[in-house]
Amino acid sequence: MDIGHRLRAIRKQRGLSQRELAARAGLTNGTISLIEKNRTSPSVASLKSLLDAIPISMAEFFATIEETGQSKYFYKAGEFTELAPGSKEGSGGQPLSLRMLGHSQETALQVLHERYAPGADTGPEFLSHDAEEAGVIIRGNIEITVDEEVSVLGPGDGYLFNSRLPHRFRNIGEEVCEIISACTPPSF
Repeated sequence: MDIGHRLRAIRKQRGLSQRELAARAGLTNGTISLIEKNRTSPSVASLKSLLDAIPISMAEFFATIEETGQSKYFYKAGEFTELAPGSKEGSGGQPLSLRMLGHSQETALQVLHERYAPGADTGPEFLSHDAEEAGVIIRGNIEITVDEEVSVLGPGDGYLFNSRLPHRFRNIGEEVCEIISACTPPSF
């Protein structure tokens, strides 16, 4: 997906200038320009701040259009929606993948398949959104910070917290970390 083009189209559709969006999101006008020209890729946390300033959820931003009137119950791996910016690099040039099952605009639950390569994280800024989230670590280790508490979780461990609290995910291990998580209501 062309994140810059999509961001520019939504910003213009909502009648926002780059300067106004930058002020609302706490970023510089130059940063917005670079993102819209695809000269830089925002961290997950930066993109979340931008979308909150519009306002639009990450799920809605990355949504693909399904045929209306048809229920869909099963999804093959290639039908998940990639929510990580560019899905190629997270912080520090490390791969980060956040894949959403289904389309969160149609449900009260958002389910993600998350993969963090060694050193990958959600960005230096903390995330915060109006929901509750939970997850179970499938493989690898992940350092999770919620408010001021930090914990390293491994396979079989889980988490559950109010997503309004500032939080961040970071793979401090030497192998890929894989998580299955859920968020309700869908707000990420």
